[in-house]
Amino acid sequence: MKQLILILSLLAAPAWAQDAMSAVEFEAYTKDKTLFFEADGRRYGVEEYLPDRRVRWSFLDGRNQCKDGIWYEQAGQICFVYEDHPGPQCWSFYESPQGLRAKFENEPDGRILYELADSEDEMLCLGPEVGV
Repeated sequence: MKQLILILSLLAAPAWAQDAMSAVEFEAYTKDKTLFFEADGRRYGVEEYLPDRRVRWSFLDGRNQCKDGIWYEQAGQICFVYEDHPGPQCWSFYESPQGLRAKFENEPDGRILYELADSEDEMLCLGPEVGV
């Protein structure tokens, strides 16, 4: 009976109980990839992972403006700094059979992003809006 209770408690443990990815694991997973993410069941953003821990991010808001940045590990989190936002935005990443999950760590109830599997879309960077 004790073994059954232990097995059931392990199965019921939250997915977040696993360890967050290290910088080495994150780099190996993302190297030379472009990943699309969703949040709350909606497409959210896309990030291209470039050499030397450089990145290019775009929200999927129809504007297709891309922001260049870098990432680094700090206190077990993966932090990003973008050209238009000098402060670090830190996340904990978790690998699952469905892809990456990411929890925004800068806020107590931080947003959770999920990698969209096998997106056929390309990352578009149209640049800032210009007048007519």
